[in-house]
Amino acid sequence: MGGVYANFANVSHSDYEFTVTFARVDHEVEAEEVPGVVVSRVNLSPRFMRELIDAMEDNYSKWLTREGIKNLPEYGGGQTGPEED
Repeated sequence: MGGVYANFANVSHSDYEFTVTFARVDHEVEAEEVPGVVVSRVNLSPRFMRELIDAMEDNYSKWLTREGIKNLPEYGGGQTGPEED
């Protein structure tokens, strides 16, 4: 499956649709340089935007739960190594 890398997103809207613009932004740029490049722009209906937000919230919640479990002591999380002097 193809795809593009993005580390920045901007959301805008009109009366009829939402637009999500994804970009790849480089960290070190000169003042006169463009700080990034648009890799994708997606227009969504308000109904689909709501469904996308719900799906993202659900997946983010699942990810947080999994990360929390990884950090439990019984799963090896929260252990500290030998202290350095």
